Amino acid sequence: MLDIKYVLENLDAVADGLRFRNAKIDFDKLRSLSQERREKIGRFDKLRFEQRQAGERMRDLDKQEAAKLREELKSVSDELKSLEARRSEIDAEIENMMLYVPNLPAKDVKQAADESGNEQVSLWGECPKFDFEPKAHYDLGEELDVLDFERGAKVSGARFTFLKAGAARLERALIQFMMDLHASRGYTEIIPPYLVNRAAMTGTGQLPKFEDDAYVTNGDLFLIPTAEVPVTNLHRDEILDDDQLTIKYCAYSACFRLEAGNYGRDTRGMIRQHQFDKVELLKFTRPEDSEEEHMGLVRDAEEILRQLGLHYRVMRLSAGDMGFSAQKCYDLEVWLPSQNCYREISSCSNFGDFQARRANIRYRPVEGPKTAYVHTINGSGLAVGRTLVAIMENFQLADGRVRIPEVLREYTKCEYL
Repeated sequence: MLDIKYVLENLDAVADGLRFRNAKIDFDKLRSLSQERREKIGRFDKLRFEQRQAGERMRDLDKQEAAKLREELKSVSDELKSLEARRSEIDAEIENMMLYVPNLPAKDVKQAADESGNEQVSLWGECPKFDFEPKAHYDLGEELDVLDFERGAKVSGARFTFLKAGAARLERALIQFMMDLHASRGYTEIIPPYLVNRAAMTGTGQLPKFEDDAYVTNGDLFLIPTAEVPVTNLHRDEILDDDQLTIKYCAYSACFRLEAGNYGRDTRGMIRQHQFDKVELLKFTRPEDSEEEHMGLVRDAEEILRQLGLHYRVMRLSAGDMGFSAQKCYDLEVWLPSQNCYREISSCSNFGDFQARRANIRYRPVEGPKTAYVHTINGSGLAVGRTLVAIMENFQLADGRVRIPEVLREYTKCEYL
C-alpha cells in the first residue's frame, strides 16, 4: 500500500506516476473524500475548541445559565459524534480504495504501457544449435514416458500433469540443487504452509484485487500462489531490530493459481499450470540498502541458470508490465528452442515499503525515527517446472534422450533422462 497521507496530498503526481500501471482508480472520488475529510476534521477541531472554552466558562456561571449552556453543549457533543463517525467512514473508504492502487514505479523505470517498453539489460550464453529439428518438451516427455498430460487431465482437469520416473527425479533434483545453492549464499531455508488466511494474501497484494485468480477453501483459507505470501507474512505485525537486517530466506513450495485471465495461452505442456513447484528468494532490508539487495537477489537467481548452462537474458520491465506490488522488476527469461523465443523463468521485484505497509512490518533504525517500514524484495530462484522444461528442450539429443546438466548429476545419479 502506498503512504495514504502522501497520496492524498499529491493526487495529481500519483495519478501521473500510475498512468501506465493499468490502474482503474477513481481519483476524483479520492479527491472528493479527501476534501470532505479535511472539512470534517476542521469542523471537529473548531467544535472541540468551543466545547473546551464553554467548559471553562461553566465554572463562573450560575445554576440556570450553566443548565442552559449544558443543553447547548449537548447538541455540540452530538455533532462531534456524527463528525467522528463520518470521518471513520471516510477513512475506511479511502483505505479500501488504496488496496486497489498499485505501487508507484521507481524513477528509473521506463514509463510504457506494456512489454514493448521492456529493456534488455544483459545476455548470457549462446542459443543451442541442433543438427535436427528440436522437439517441444511435451513431445519429449510423452516419448520418454516421463510426463503424462492425459492422465493429469483425467484426474484433475486441464493444466495438471503427472511427472514420472526421470522427470520426477529431475524435478526433485532441481529443488534440492536450488535450495542448496541459495543456502550456501546466506539464505535461511523455509518450507512454508501451503494454506494462508485472508490477511496474509492482503499483506502481499494478492487481495482484494486478484481474488479471482486464487484457490479458496470453505474455511476462507487460500492455497498459496507463491511462497512469497506466507514467508513475507512471517514477520507481519512485527518490529525487527536493525541488526537483524538484511534477512534472507529461500523457500520451496508448491504453488496454486487459477490463471483465470490466461485461458487460451500455453494450453499445451508445463509452461502455465494450475499447480507447480517453485523456489522463492525473499529479503527484508533497510530502505538505503534496497537497491543493492535487489540486484544481489537478481544475481543469485541468475547463478542457477549459469550453473545449469542455460542461455538467458535479463529484462528490466516497463511500468505497464510490472506486477501490482512492484516498484521495479527484472525478469530472467530462458531460451526455449521449441518456441524460438525467451520465456520468463524468474521475476525479481523490489516492492519498496509497499508490502511492509500492508503487512505492518517495521524495524528500529539505529538513527532517525523510532520505527520505519522495511523494504521487501523477492524473486523466483527459480520456477522449477519451467527450469525442467528448459533443460529438456535445450539439452535434448538426436536419439530422443535429454542430457542432464553436470551439476545435477550428483542428485539424479544419472547422466541422461
